[in-house]
Amino acid sequence: MLASIGFALWGLPWAVYFMLDGFDLGVGMALPGLARDEADRKRLYRAIGPFWDGNEVWLIAAGGITFAAFPRAYGVIFSVLYAPLMAVLFMLIIRGAAVALRPELPGAAGRKALDALFVGSSVAAAFLFGIVFAALFKGLPINAAGDWQGPLTPGLAAYALAGGAAFLAMFALHGRLWLAAKTEGRLAERAGAGAKKLFGVVVAIAILFLLLTAGLTELGSAYLRRPLFFFIPALMAAALVMEGVWLWRGAWMRAWAASCGSIALLVFSGLAGIYPALLPSSLDPAWDVTIHNAASGPYTLKIMLAVALALVPVVSAYQLWVYRLFRGPAGEDEDGY
Repeated sequence: MLASIGFALWGLPWAVYFMLDGFDLGVGMALPGLARDEADRKRLYRAIGPFWDGNEVWLIAAGGITFAAFPRAYGVIFSVLYAPLMAVLFMLIIRGAAVALRPELPGAAGRKALDALFVGSSVAAAFLFGIVFAALFKGLPINAAGDWQGPLTPGLAAYALAGGAAFLAMFALHGRLWLAAKTEGRLAERAGAGAKKLFGVVVAIAILFLLLTAGLTELGSAYLRRPLFFFIPALMAAALVMEGVWLWRGAWMRAWAASCGSIALLVFSGLAGIYPALLPSSLDPAWDVTIHNAASGPYTLKIMLAVALALVPVVSAYQLWVYRLFRGPAGEDEDGY
């Protein structure tokens, strides 16, 4: 029971992180297409300024929970997926440095260079996150010791790339919805128009990703064994439909909230499909890294649960307060960004 609760607590911060930091990454992707001048660029940065670093708290929480609750899984993840995870880390560092240093550079050339780093790191981080999570859903070629065995298979490579494309598209739409809600004038109009164009792309990629999931992974079989879990992808589909409804009505913040739901539920759908595995083995199910063979002892899990129950509500309440405090449109600040 404690291990299952730990699994839920492991999945929660990942889902929250992607639905919050996802719009930051999406804003980075949107900068070249939406910003026409320096005033537009400032508004884009100010639209995420009060939020982006707080959103990344959930990424730290995800890593901490993995280490505390499932130390063996933590070790295997950072062994077999070391290269893409380190690449993600460097992209997030570059993105953070670009956002933080931009107001300190008076010259246009320096700001353009930081803008390019901001855009490139946002695209790369989103794509790499999609690759990593799709690889987890597909299953990794690991043996009983958790070591990588053999070359990258075509099926895993194709599915991982599809996951990267899915995350890119969803985050790009997510960011434009945020900008449509948080900016005004022509910039908001361009963001809204871009979101409408992207919505069809997201739906098409979501359907393709679903078909690939059914054909290339064991998630479909897992859902058939536990049909109660079908309510999770059903809710994701409902969130995507409502996102489209509110998008075409111009209810940008409601559409963004629905986008949050669809992203979080995508993560939960994949995790529900691999449960009780944390890292499925594509070579032999007996070699899966699961909540049973990777979990810490009961005492550690109880401490982790107590800490999570104490801190998660506090962090959530603080972030809700920040979002409420800065709920108005982002303007242009000549002294910043």
